[in-house]
Amino acid sequence: MTALILLVFGVAAVAAMPIAHALLAAAMAAAATSDRVPLDLLVQQMVAQVQSFPLIAIPFFMLTGTLMMGGKLGESLIGVLSTLIGRFHGGPGQVGVLSSTIFGGVSGSAVADASAIGSLLIPWQKRLGYPPAFSAATLAAAATIDILIPPSIPMILFALSSNTSVAALFVAGILPGLLMCGGFMAACWWVGKRRNLPRELSPIHWPAFRRQLAYASPALLLPVLIIVFLRFGIATPTEVAVLSTLFAGLVSAVVYRDLGLKRLHHAVVEAGLATGVVLLVIMASAAIGWLLTFDRMPDGVVGWAQANLNSGWSVILLMNLLMLVCGMFIDLPAAVLLLTPVFVPLANAIGMDLVQLGIMMTVNLAIGLYTPPVGTTLFITSAVAKVKVGETVKELGPFYFVAFLVLALVSYVPAAIFK
Repeated sequence: MTALILLVFGVAAVAAMPIAHALLAAAMAAAATSDRVPLDLLVQQMVAQVQSFPLIAIPFFMLTGTLMMGGKLGESLIGVLSTLIGRFHGGPGQVGVLSSTIFGGVSGSAVADASAIGSLLIPWQKRLGYPPAFSAATLAAAATIDILIPPSIPMILFALSSNTSVAALFVAGILPGLLMCGGFMAACWWVGKRRNLPRELSPIHWPAFRRQLAYASPALLLPVLIIVFLRFGIATPTEVAVLSTLFAGLVSAVVYRDLGLKRLHHAVVEAGLATGVVLLVIMASAAIGWLLTFDRMPDGVVGWAQANLNSGWSVILLMNLLMLVCGMFIDLPAAVLLLTPVFVPLANAIGMDLVQLGIMMTVNLAIGLYTPPVGTTLFITSAVAKVKVGETVKELGPFYFVAFLVLALVSYVPAAIFK
């Protein structure tokens, strides 16, 4: 059964079928050719997977991000960062990294980050004379910080699949996210200095800057409030998602006064469509995961690893290699839901904490978002910058270096994550 699932899924993926549909086709093919799996039971497993209270957080975090970054607040935030660090070597690129880090405390979606911030920053960087391919590479990599800084939609999906605390995963992602941010900013500075890239050289008008900072303070305050509420148990992740949406709506309506019915309708529709895609992937992945477990595939992987790998570090290396390959071809939500049931028994066998596994998986699969051939943020930022994907990939070297350093750290140094 496992072989048939892999075969059908591989053929469907090569034929460019959407990942959710490819997973469903593989699940239905396996169920139809097996007399051990009732079709109605398979459908029950699919529906049961989305009947989960924590999943309510996903549409609300997406709606929060749309409300916060779609109006005057997003422009004001980027204006503050541009004034503050845009004058340093690689400063325009560093503005993109910091914007993604702050936006990461709002939406939890790397794709939303790449779309929203890319459309705001890339035209500004082009006007400065910044290389479009490097702009696209910077934002493609930096957008993935969004899924490390809480909230994080992939972490919610991992918690759902592994029965791990969402709040614990959110807190654990803070330090790796900040390390990734610092590393990417250093990479921008190094490239900017080495190539003498253009930067903002106009003098700072401090009174105007202070007014701009006060104007953008809600965007800076929301990520802090989310972390405080989660860290001290004031609210559950789902409650925090709802509260953050209310906060974003009130700020947009009362402070910035740019929340009309048309913009609210657009934000709700956009969040709803994105949530529908995620839920379809969850249902399809649940079917595949249940079938693989029914076929005892995870037990087979654990048995093979115990028989052929004689140390914990080699098991972690194997998991990383498998995740890197999967992340290059499969969308991140689907990859999380497919790999978690396989890797949780492996992690338990070597005594690895599941929170550490969740962070390692998130960092690893995030790299796939800007790695060909199916790099979502890579294609988005390249399209916004109007450059070929190959040109963007050539500029990604320093960012891959930083990402693999952080991956090695969270994989082999448990102290690198908060608990």
